[in-house]
Amino acid sequence: MKALARPNVLVLMSDQHNPMVSSPYGHSFIRTPAIQTLAERGMTFENAYCPSPLCVPSRSAFLTGLPVHVIGAWDNSCPLPISEPTWAHRLNAAGYETTLCGRMSIGGPNQMHGFSRRIHPEMRPGKMGSSFPNWDAPIRARPGTRKRLQTAGAGDTFQQRYDDGVTEAAVAYLSDPERRDGPWAAVVGWFLPHTPLTVRSEYFDRYYPAHADQPSAAAKPIDTVHPQSRRFRESLGVEGLSEAEIGRARAAYYGMVSFTDAQVGRVLEALEASGASENTLVVYTSDHGEMIGEHGLWWKSSFHEPSVRVPLIAAWPWRIEGGSRVETPVSLLDLTRTIVDEAGADSDGIVGDNLLDPELDEGRAVFAEFEAHGTDRPGRMVRRGRFKLNYYHEEAPELFDLEADPNEVTNLASRPAFAGVRDDLTALILEDWSPDEIDEQVRESQRRRRILFAGLS
Repeated sequence: MKALARPNVLVLMSDQHNPMVSSPYGHSFIRTPAIQTLAERGMTFENAYCPSPLCVPSRSAFLTGLPVHVIGAWDNSCPLPISEPTWAHRLNAAGYETTLCGRMSIGGPNQMHGFSRRIHPEMRPGKMGSSFPNWDAPIRARPGTRKRLQTAGAGDTFQQRYDDGVTEAAVAYLSDPERRDGPWAAVVGWFLPHTPLTVRSEYFDRYYPAHADQPSAAAKPIDTVHPQSRRFRESLGVEGLSEAEIGRARAAYYGMVSFTDAQVGRVLEALEASGASENTLVVYTSDHGEMIGEHGLWWKSSFHEPSVRVPLIAAWPWRIEGGSRVETPVSLLDLTRTIVDEAGADSDGIVGDNLLDPELDEGRAVFAEFEAHGTDRPGRMVRRGRFKLNYYHEEAPELFDLEADPNEVTNLASRPAFAGVRDDLTALILEDWSPDEIDEQVRESQRRRRILFAGLS
């Protein structure tokens, strides 16, 4: 087949997938054959990070190619501003047909944001105010969180049936003869492995009880951890879970990852059958990770690796060598740049570098930020080389050597031998991000939205 001047683009995006829970990232017993096959055909980015470890902020940043603090998408109740062009707008202008299938966590009435068509709806389209932080009030445990862990196990859910529908729509789209003509760009968005921690027995039984394991980084006593981890653990309200409860919840999550892998496999089979795979840039990724009990934390919203890292695998026979791996830290903002660049569209204003650039700087820095629930202050993370620094407004930072300490057990920030690294990374954090200004902007945004969403559930 002759290579197209510009590729089709197929983005496969799950929700809340911890990359280490997959075979391409070296897990010892997780079975993800579809994602593994994609990795063997393409390039695996071993250290990819989301712009924010929360659904709406991360996805809004990915769509626009801009950091969260630039677009003001602070939390899950912030709609993406309609004035911000997305990569879909940019590809439309370059002659692409752009399609959205399934989940993108777009808040507010505009469910398109540049996509020319939507072939499967959002799960809860336009719902706002469901996860509304208030930094002016004390942090309290969220109701129902503990029960969601204690009831983990086998079963069918609306979320799984929703994902079935997303897959069916994607397969039909790719099987349409019109896909033989390009260029087109599509996002297929699934809800899993996002909670609730319930998955059909076909997948749950693969891991329970044989692989109902315990976290690698055990939970320290809550009064000995960093204030940010303490705040978030208190907001979760899940202290004192038994080993049996933890193991069952983790096994359910593993099953959910395998369920998602099966959906990926069906879509990749449809792409192959369509005859368009050779001319399609295929990407598998997620909006953020999942802590699965590491450090006593669950869900996302943390700068620890299981939460802030994402799987990122790209395949395109004409440009990418199969089985290649990249250790250089990258971000979903780089993926935005890559999609736009490879489509030949206007990338003016986008933050990030092209992931397919062979000269990608090994010493580059990537960032994530968090300004939502379970805290009362802005925070930002930077990863450069082997070191990662987590900065929290008016509190001591965390510094980890991820090569020597991949489970992030030892905070090096107060050790004299690492003062230079700490200060250099802190300077990078503050270079274009003012915590005082961000704090003021976030609180003002929350106050305004308390008026807008008064009485909404």
